[in-house]
Amino acid sequence: MDTSVLCNLLGVPGKSQDREKVLAELKQKRQARDCDLLLPVTAVIETGNHIAQLADGYHRRVYAEKFADTLRMVVDGKAPWALNEVEWNAAHLNALVEGGSTGASLVDHAANKVGCGDLNILIERDRYLARTSGIEATVWTLDHGLAAHT
Repeated sequence: MDTSVLCNLLGVPGKSQDREKVLAELKQKRQARDCDLLLPVTAVIETGNHIAQLADGYHRRVYAEKFADTLRMVVDGKAPWALNEVEWNAAHLNALVEGGSTGASLVDHAANKVGCGDLNILIERDRYLARTSGIEATVWTLDHGLAAHT
């Protein structure tokens, strides 16, 4: 799942206009039990940034607490998704620069207004697929640009 989904699940002001749809889709995914949900590192960082940029200090605190509680649930294995444990090393950074399986480099993506965060989510997916076998992985996103690569 990407940042757009996590922000909607948390109800982050200005970033959760599709909250009801996302909650319904999460409920459906959990009931179907036909997929595992992974939380990419990028979604954690970007969501934290969105919360920190909220104009209202009260909302910053409320949503930061909600976010921290959600991350604790992930650590404790109580969230409906697991952390995607990715190794940040030279291989990961090289894959990011090369654009992974997208067929376009980081430079090309940036020139086409695809951010490094979106590209990194795709690289995390690629690396997850490389270390697992016999599975399919897509990115749950509301971002049309990112969805074009999933």
